Formats: sequence, C-alpha cells, structure tokens
Amino acid sequence: MRRISPLRLTILLALQLTGGFALTAHSAIADDSWPQFRGPTGQGISTARDLPITWSETDHIRWKTSIPVEGWSSPVVLEGKIWLTSATDEGRSLRAIGVDLASGKVTIDREVFRIEKPEHVNAKNSHASPTPIVEPGRVYVHFGTNGTACLDTQTGNTLWSTQEYRLEHKEGPGSSPVMFQNLLILNCDGMDVQFVAALDKQTGKLVWRTERPNLEEYKPDMRKAYATPLVIRHGERDQLVSPGAQRVIAYAPLTGQALWQVDFKGFSNVARPVFDGSQVYVNTGYGKSQLWAIRPDARGNATESHVNWKATKAITLNPSPLVVDGLIYMVDDKGIASCLDSATGDAIWTERLGGNFTSSPVFADGRIYVTGDNGKTYVLATGREFKVLAENTLDGRVQASPAVIDRAIIL
Repeated sequence: MRRISPLRLTILLALQLTGGFALTAHSAIADDSWPQFRGPTGQGISTARDLPITWSETDHIRWKTSIPVEGWSSPVVLEGKIWLTSATDEGRSLRAIGVDLASGKVTIDREVFRIEKPEHVNAKNSHASPTPIVEPGRVYVHFGTNGTACLDTQTGNTLWSTQEYRLEHKEGPGSSPVMFQNLLILNCDGMDVQFVAALDKQTGKLVWRTERPNLEEYKPDMRKAYATPLVIRHGERDQLVSPGAQRVIAYAPLTGQALWQVDFKGFSNVARPVFDGSQVYVNTGYGKSQLWAIRPDARGNATESHVNWKATKAITLNPSPLVVDGLIYMVDDKGIASCLDSATGDAIWTERLGGNFTSSPVFADGRIYVTGDNGKTYVLATGREFKVLAENTLDGRVQASPAVIDRAIIL
C-alpha cells in the first residue's frame, strides 16, 4: 500500500488570458478588489472582463505557488496583495498568508494563534476555513472558536486579537466575518451556544452581542450552523441577513436588534444568502435542503407572511447560489447544476455535471465559473438554455471559492 504523506499543500494559482495584470489603484469596488468571501458584494459577482475560458496545468497559468499545509479559506485581494489563512502542525499553528498578486511570491507568513489542543474537524473541513476580510491597511482573520485577529497588511503584525468568543463547532469553523461601517460581525452558531457578535474593528472590543432564540427543543447537533451572513439594504433599512439553525434572522447591523425572522427545519447551514433587490434567497441547510425566497420588508416572525416560494429539488448544501438577471444558478454538492426563475422558483433547467462540489460559483465576464472538488472548472453560459462553454482540469483538490481580479482568476 502506498504511504500517504501527512504533509498537505494548498496550491494558489493565477489564471490569466494574455498579457500582464492591469491593476487600477484606489478603486473601491472595482476589478482589482475582492475583499471578502464571494467578492465585493458578497454574492459571487465580478465586473472583470477578458477572463480565460480554457486553461490547464500548462496553459494560461501566470504563476503557481504552494502554501504550507492546509486551509479551505478563499483568497481575498486588495492593493496588489492576496490574503488567505492556513493551518500547520495538525491545526496547532493558525496562520495568515500574504501573497504578491503580480508574482505569486509569499511575502507574509505569520502565526496568529497557537492552539494546544485543536478541535476535531470534518474530513470536508479544515482548521482554517473561514475567509479573511480586507480593507486598506488591515486584514481580519477568523478561526471560529480559536480566535479572531486584525493584522497590518504591510507588516503582518497583529494589531489586536481575541479568543473570547468560544463555541463548540463539532465539525470545525466555517462562517466568515463581515464588515459594516466600524463593525466586524461574526456568526457564532455552535452546539452549545448560538449568538451573533459585532466587534469594533479598530480595537476588537465587543459593541453588541445578540443571543439567538432558544433551541433547547432540538438535539445539540441540530443547533449548529456555519453560514456567513449578508448585509443588504432594502428600502430605508440596512439588514444583516443571518442564517442559523432552524431559522434565518435579520438584524439591524449597528445595534444587533432583531428585525424579522423566518423559521424552517434545517441546521449546519453553510451557503451564504443572496439578494436581488426585492427578495433574499436563503438555504435551509442540512436535513432536507430547500431554497426559500423571502421578502425582507418584514417585521417580527414572518414565516407565514413573507415567504414567496420554496424550491426543494437539487438544492445545494455547501456551495452558495448565484442570482443574475432574474435567474438563480446553483450547483449542488453532487454536481447537479440548475437554473430557477427567481420570481417563481420554477426550475428552468437541471443538468448533471458530475463530481462533488464545495466551492461557490462566480459570475464574471458574462459567464459562470464553478469548480468541483476534483479540480475541474466548468464554464457555463448564462440564460434559459443550459450550455457548457468549457471544462478545465487542474491537479489537486479544490474546495475554496475563487477570487476574480481584473483579467485573472485566483484559484
């Protein structure tokens, strides 16, 4: 039997069509910025153009860099630097990695936390799965119950850190942080405690903490969740749409006040919500996964009044959906791609790609890019007719969602 080495590497690649990077400096939401999980809007949408459609291990790769050991956090990019997290020494050393966008050179590799007894993680998870979030001068890294920190983007030095927000993940950390004005907001949904916390992003001090409604009627395993919340603006209200086990709750992001909630049956939620201006689309998680369309002009418990439709077939568990021009696109964990009408939830097409999927799809350059766990990326056409434009295979396993920067895909 061939011996499997305990050393596992993350490979970061820059895929590019032709020429060099054409970066536009100091642009807030532009082609050179991918500051959080799923990009500038948090919904997998890019304005980049002239992206590659085909590639391989020898074609259209600008550079390829190995990152020590393992982490499923997605890359984020700002001001010419890529950030991601990693874990070495079997999860004892939790690290922040900075990579030069133009060359692929690792410029910062810094241990942020040292954990004496790492918790168990699911085989499909890692000790470094939450995606960082970056703004000029600062990058925020999060390792779930093991801690949250803010680093200087030039030096990698820690500006503040906290390990105050403890919870029992069971399967390892998953939810990524989000920012709103001066706040860094965390979903904290364990088997033991469930709450949402907002920290002052300058100091790391707690600004507000809101406990989730009581879940004592459910077994501990059915109280946990791993979803990343989404900040939306609907009418005159900013809302933090925050899925957890058994319900989704919208909070006022500045205060933590609950605005509305919708109850469902589901737990271990992973997929991030998406919003098209009139409806927010929420995945109910494990159990019997469904996609619900909810009107966010609700108040109080809106389960009976503000759910427009529920889709029940080929619904993703881990990959987040896309909503583009009135259509919702999904690829579920077993490789079934589907397109729904966002107004009705009716299926327009459903096709099998094959393989397993964890990475969330990206819409860029008028196309959909979605990568399977086996390293194969499908490039799909948008619209009411299913069409595969290309299939591109790279060596290795891919579970992190890509970043799209100018004319390059960071995978």
